[in-house]
Parts: sequence; structure tokens; C-alpha cells
Amino acid sequence: MSSVAALAPTVIESVPPDGWRAACARALDAGGRFSGLYAAEASGGPELRALFAGPDGTRILTCASGSEAPTIVDLVPAANWDEREAHDLYGVRFEGHEPLRPLVAHPADLDAWTTAVLGHDPYQVAVGPIHAGVIESGHFRFHAVGERILHVDLRLFYKHRGLERAAEGATLRAGIAYAQRACAACAVASSVAYAQACEEALGLWPDASLADTRTLLLELERLYNHLNDIAAICAGVGFAPGNMAFAALKERAQRINLRLTGHRFLFHTISVGRNDVAIDRVDARVVRDELRALRADARRAWREILFNASVQARLGEVGVLDAAGAERFGAVGPSARAAGVARDVRTESPRLSYAGFVPARPSRPSGDVAARLELRAAELEATFELFDALLVRALRSGDALPGPPPSGIGVGRVESPRGETVCAVEVDGGRVARLHLRTGSYANWPALAHAAAGNLLPDFPLINKSFELCYACADR
Repeated sequence: MSSVAALAPTVIESVPPDGWRAACARALDAGGRFSGLYAAEASGGPELRALFAGPDGTRILTCASGSEAPTIVDLVPAANWDEREAHDLYGVRFEGHEPLRPLVAHPADLDAWTTAVLGHDPYQVAVGPIHAGVIESGHFRFHAVGERILHVDLRLFYKHRGLERAAEGATLRAGIAYAQRACAACAVASSVAYAQACEEALGLWPDASLADTRTLLLELERLYNHLNDIAAICAGVGFAPGNMAFAALKERAQRINLRLTGHRFLFHTISVGRNDVAIDRVDARVVRDELRALRADARRAWREILFNASVQARLGEVGVLDAAGAERFGAVGPSARAAGVARDVRTESPRLSYAGFVPARPSRPSGDVAARLELRAAELEATFELFDALLVRALRSGDALPGPPPSGIGVGRVESPRGETVCAVEVDGGRVARLHLRTGSYANWPALAHAAAGNLLPDFPLINKSFELCYACADR
């Protein structure tokens, strides 16, 4: 159950430009974990926000930077994309961030956004942005010698959907549509993060029914995503039986979603301040039985993968992201836990029903494709256990009730299937003044590029599938 006393209110600290770097360093020294940086428009020019999260809450540093501020990428390498995005969208120059390559902007000059690789043998392989499948646009620029990858430059942000800017001026309840549409596969996670941010800004706290229902929906989303990701890795090694078995299990999971909510991707199931999904006792019992049957079939399908020597031989020591790399690049979710970084936002979620939750761990945190695959299978077991606990009774509609004092800026942090999704909402007169969404995929893309270095070019599709990140989350 959720507890208002379990979470300290978000601390908002305003610092001058010449104190920005020192304030960020103090937040890190105090045990804060970097959870994003973004810019917002103000009358005197752009203002910066940096988020540092911990088990007891979130600290937001604000700075009226104008057009320039000192960089923090040497303190927090994971802030690299955030600073580049703030520069491209709001014109903030980060002193010391050299070279400050464009991220959202797409100059035609290759030298402006790629890393120079010199010598007689290296060559480049360009893949995308148009791919041979129904996926979003993404460009991979491989620098290689022979078939060995030396470095990968990523270019995403092709669609420029402008969801964050479009949300400005919307009512808080209407604004959830923009967060939800950032990514279909993480619609619930983004929506819950947005709802939590709005409720914190308004001084609201979910009652037990609201917390239970949101937790169930988050785990239903995790279920079909993890089943899909296991199927994708099987496809990446050419193991058709595993691919088909887990694709069929994913279909069954999405049919359960449809039965319970009317939507296979669980759209329109989250609202600000209330819950519109209710499950009566009969449906709860029937769905619980269906999920138990799905669990048994998933276990059988997993054994076919686990004890297939040719499959296992293709997974080990491929696409290694070790613990040091995961920490340096700010990796989150299964990708980080497979590397031995035992961090799961579900253990820091008093607004949800995760009391006593213990994250799954791989038997060998080797950080390779094998570990990322195994971790998803282990997390499925934890998710099924949560279903058993949540569906023992009817789930009634719930509400968010008066709780901590309003803050004006709210932050929601949710463990999506790909890792920590952070949403910040700044409120002005009951409307969205600024929406910022930093998804698990956004956090993990630089780590994927790092993990690909040193591998063979033909292994990149497998490495990519083992992270299974979303392009649309960058195109928000």
C-alpha cells in the first residue's frame, strides 16, 4: 500500500549560474542519482532544471542560466544527451562541453555529428534511417575495421513530433494524452509518470485502490513487452521455435489487456487524480487463471531456450555492458541490472503497490546478451507473483486525495519495461507550463552504442534486440 509518510516532498533549489556546477556536485555527493536535465522558457531567457533522485524523493535544481552554463558531463557523463538537447532546442551553450555535437538538429555535414576515426583501414557503414521493417527512423553510423566495430554514432530524433511543446497550455488532465503517445509500448509507464508528476504538483496522493490498479496495469505492460523482447532475441539468433512461442505468448498477454481494458496496448487507462479502470471479482479470478496458464507455458518455452546449446552459444560475451559502463552512461532497467547494477524504481515507488518488492537478478551479471535475456525471464516470474497478489480481489476505481503540500513542479518516476521513466510537469494556473519526459529508452541509447564497440557488425542486430529500445521515445 502507498504511504504519504514514506516519501519526502520534492526539494526545489534555485541556484545562480556560477553555482550551477557546484550545486549539481553537492546533489551527487549527497547520494542523488542523475535523472535528467532540461531547459524551460522564462522571461529572462532559458532556465535549466536538473533532477537528482534517491529513495527518499527528488531534488530539482533550477538555474536562470540565460544562454550559457557550465557543463556537468564530466561529473555526470549521462547528462551528455540532455545538454545537447537543451542546446539544440533552447540555445543553451554549455561551457566545457566540447565538442557540443548536435543531437536533435541534423546538419548535413558528417563531421558535425560523428566521431572522427582516422587511419588507413577504418571505413564507415551507414544503416538507416529507413529500415526494412515497420519501425521508426534511426540512423546508425558504424566505424569498422574488417567486421569489427570500432565505434557507433547514433542519429535519432527524426520525427520532431513536438509532444512536449504541444502539451503546454493544456489542462493537466488533457495533457496526459501527450505523454501517453510518446511510445505505444510504454504508454502506461509514461502516463503513470505524468499522472504522478501532476498529482505531486497539486499536492495529491493516490489511495490504495488507485495504487493497486496502476501497479497492475504497469505489470501487464511489462508482461507483454518482456515476452516480445525474448521473442526478438530468439529471432536475432535465428531460433524460430523460440521466436514463435514467445510471440504467441505476447499475443495472449495482449488479449488479456483487451479483455480487461478494451485496448491491447492499454491506452486510455490512466487519468490524473482518479482511476477509470475497475475489475470485478469474476473478471479478476478468470484473468488470474489465464495468467497462471500463461506463466506455465512461458516456463516451458523458456526451458527450450535455456537448454538449447546452439542458442546459448550465440549469446555469451556479445554486446557486453559491464557495471562500470552502465553507471557511467546512466543505463537503467534490465540493461543495467543485467550488468550488475541492482537498481529498480519499483523499490522506490510508495505511490504504487510495490511494498516489499525485490528485483530479480541474473545468475551471472555479465552484461551481455545472455544476461539481458535471462534477466527478462526472471522478471517475468516476479511479475506473475505480483499478478497473483493483486488479483485476489476486485479492483475498484480509486482517487488521488489531498496529501503533501503542492509544489508547483512535480516529478514522477516509474520503472517501465526498459527502465526508469522520469516525467517532470511544471504547473501554472492548473495548466501545463512545461512537460519533460525522459524515458528508459532515451537513457539507454548511449549505453547500447557503447556496448556495440568491439563486436562484429553481423552481431549488431542481436545486440540491438537485446536492449530493444524505442525510437519514438526520442522523437517526442
